[in-house]
Formats: sequence, C-alpha cells, structure tokens
Amino acid sequence: MPEVRLIDDEGNQVGVLKTPDALAFAQERELDLVEVAPEAKPPVCRVLDYSKYKYEQAQKQKQARKHQQQITVREIKFRPKIAQHDYDTKKHHVERFLRHKDKVKVTIMFRGREVTHPERGTAILDRLADELSELGVVEQRPMQEGRNMTMMMAPSKAVLSGRLEDGAPAADGAPAADGAPGPDGVPPSDAPAAANGTSAAEAPADDAPEPAADAAQDVAAEADAPAAGGASAA
Repeated sequence: MPEVRLIDDEGNQVGVLKTPDALAFAQERELDLVEVAPEAKPPVCRVLDYSKYKYEQAQKQKQARKHQQQITVREIKFRPKIAQHDYDTKKHHVERFLRHKDKVKVTIMFRGREVTHPERGTAILDRLADELSELGVVEQRPMQEGRNMTMMMAPSKAVLSGRLEDGAPAADGAPAADGAPGPDGVPPSDAPAAANGTSAAEAPADDAPEPAADAAQDVAAEADAPAAGGASAA
C-alpha cells in the first residue's frame, strides 16, 4: 500500500502519510504500526504496542465468552387425560428446568379420536403457563402439529436476573426442590432423571399408567367405536 491514514498512540489522527513515513513514525516511539481498517481507502493504521493490543483483545474475547449463555431446550410430554398427580409431577419438572434457565417445549400427545378435542390440550397448556407465570414466559403459543400440540416456555426475567433463587417456592405453592412432595402429598418418585444433564425427552415422559377407564376408552377410540359403557372421558 503506498499510503495510509495514521492514528497515533493517543488516538489522534495524524493524517495520510506514505507507508514508509508512517512506519518511521511508529519506530521513533518504539511502537508498532498496526493496520486496523484494511477496507478503508486509504487503509487505517494505528501506532501501538502490538503485544499489549493482542492481550487486551484476548481479554475482551474471554469476557464475551463468559457472558454467553448456552440455551438448552428440554421437553416434557403430557396426555390430554392426565391425572392430577401426574400433572403435578410433570409441572414440577417444567418448573425445575425453568429455574435452571432452560427453555421447555411442552407437548400434548393425542391418541385416536382425542385429536378431535384440541381444546383439552389447549386448556392444559394455558393452565400450566398460568401456574408458572412467575418462572416462565410463553415464547410460542400452543400450536397443533398433527397429533401433537406444542408450546414453548422460556425463563422469565426474574429467573434470568437471579431474583428468584433456585429452590424458592413458586407462587402457586408447587414444590421447588427435587423429591419435595407435591400438592397431593405424594413425592414425585417417578420423575425422569433430568437433573444430571440428560434431557427429559430421553426418559419416559408419560410413564405413569393410565386409569383403567381411560385405557378402555383409548382401545375403543382406536377401533373408531364408542367408548366402553361408563368410561369417563375426563
């Protein structure tokens, strides 16, 4: 390059100089001539201590990496006819993931003719979002995808800022620590092992047995026949 725009070691513009003159300017001060804007016309060079400059750049990159937060998306699956105890257990998992600053994909799985009643899935997702509104915000509203309905929740600003300490009880009194009893007094002993870093999707998310009446209705629904007499659809 025949000439450069020179900035001295104090940040002041010296002007456009021939490259040999700019280099001599830097050498007189026992500093280095570093090109900082090669796309400019003419290119911009600064007079500085290159070793110190590289160290400062490395420190800035280190601080930027420290403030970066890895986003983990967990998944919890519900059934539209889920029992209260199973609902409380799964809600506890969603709460725990949100407290750990993870995003949570909540999925409602429909079977057979259940898909003709999407309002049941919407009701569960809306209830969950309302009960955990202190910990999470709805990033994606309930959306039907074939036989599944999904909703995405993200940690609230209170969680991300640390104002809600991990383990503090939620507003609705739900348990906040692993192993704590749910509202019905039963410990969530069947919780999927997600605290060790594995995704809830790797563990059976809907492993609780369904009531016999519900199972009977599922069999009838799959055959596209009326449900067994007296079976509850709740």
